[in-house]
Amino acid sequence: MEKETLASSSSSSSNQIDPPPPEDAWIDGHRRLLPHWQSIRQSSQASIPISISRVNQVDAARLDVEMSAMLKEQLVKVFSLMKPGFLFQYEPELDAFLEFLIWRFSIWVDKPTPGNALMNLRYRDERSVPMRGKEVRTGLEGPGLTVPQKIWYCLATVGGQYIWARLQSFSAFRRWGDSEQRSSARRAWVLIQRVEGFYKAASFSNLLIFLYTGRYRSIVERALRARLVYGSPNMNRAVSFEYMNRQLVWNEFSEMLLLLLPLLNSSSIKKFLLPFSKDKSPGSSGDEAVCPICQANPTIAFIAIPCEHRYCYYCLRTRCAATSSFRCVRCNEPVLAMQRHVITENKMAHNMFQANPFKQGTWGYTLHNL
Repeated sequence: MEKETLASSSSSSSNQIDPPPPEDAWIDGHRRLLPHWQSIRQSSQASIPISISRVNQVDAARLDVEMSAMLKEQLVKVFSLMKPGFLFQYEPELDAFLEFLIWRFSIWVDKPTPGNALMNLRYRDERSVPMRGKEVRTGLEGPGLTVPQKIWYCLATVGGQYIWARLQSFSAFRRWGDSEQRSSARRAWVLIQRVEGFYKAASFSNLLIFLYTGRYRSIVERALRARLVYGSPNMNRAVSFEYMNRQLVWNEFSEMLLLLLPLLNSSSIKKFLLPFSKDKSPGSSGDEAVCPICQANPTIAFIAIPCEHRYCYYCLRTRCAATSSFRCVRCNEPVLAMQRHVITENKMAHNMFQANPFKQGTWGYTLHNL
């Protein structure tokens, strides 16, 4: 009886076994699970976040401007022998030519600009497919700019700046902004002003976003998705503070001199240095007929007492009023009082004889008149 039951149960289980799957069933399962597997793989191998120094990017732009200015200065020296003002009318063309040279030998050949090279930066195309997996090591990998991006960069930076400079100079020369101009010129001037204001507002907004995110320092870079990244991950930014320290020292020294020089008295310094001078004779100060302060012949002559050296009234009066212990500039004696200088007859004749000792006729005529 038990044998019959086992036989019946085995026959019933054999009847309930499912048929084998088709041969291509594993292919369908692989296709169905492949997107889910790829999403899991990409989430586990996310791109490495990188942060580029904003100071490096701003310094690179400033260095490019300085490089262009240096090239312009050297090029202007070539035309220094030509008539003055010759290059002034072609200044926008000269700037555009120099900017084109920098673009041609840097960005067009997949090389960084001089400023970017000094700051260890290069352009990377952010529109390309992000690299993942074993190809990503530092997060700085990625292709450079494409040919269309390079051409648009040249048109925006070189051509755009040149056209805008020429348009502004032409509108200013034609005086489109005057109210006496016709309506079309006036509308064109208003349109130029509005475009300029809109561009400045957009640049300011882009600057705020750049300071927050650290990406795309200009509107052109943001439009082209050209991001600055480090060219070499192992190169550090080398900063020399020698020039900065020297500049700070001289700046503080000049400010100290500007503060102290008005407080110094030149006569006091001369008095202090007079004992150390080699020539200490009273007549070493030069001609005693001139004022030792202003070095001019006194219009109203006064003498210092007791040394009796001649001064201008204004010079001697201001020095005595400024300093109670004023000393004579010629002999370094203290000045106790001042008196108007009166030329006596004998002294006048003696002075005239000393002025012309060989003209006896004149001496006798002057003495007779006296």
